[in-house]
Amino acid sequence: MRTLNDYFLYGVIDDVSTASTVRIAVPDAGKVIKISSVLGGTIATSDATVTAKVNTTNITGGALTITASGSAAGDIDTAEPTAANNVVEGDFIALATDGASTNTHSLHFTIVVRR
Repeated sequence: MRTLNDYFLYGVIDDVSTASTVRIAVPDAGKVIKISSVLGGTIATSDATVTAKVNTTNITGGALTITASGSAAGDIDTAEPTAANNVVEGDFIALATDGASTNTHSLHFTIVVRR
């Protein structure tokens, strides 16, 4: 259950199978409590690992593994960060894929921040 103290940030990596990063501006202080992703289509060869950071610091427990085996459009993965997940206005949250998979598909993110 969400509280009125939660807000949501959204981002997209256009191609999860190409190493790249999306950066999302933080509008208000809080703590990242959940990161969810939804896959745009089937990936192959290897899993894609997505690393989450606040500015340049890794968020502990914020990595997502997008599994190639059995993957399909609509697959959802989640992470619940445990440390290094505090943000302040003016920070950014970076989500970076290692690009280890194949097939060109988007990966959409929702980040829940609790004030």
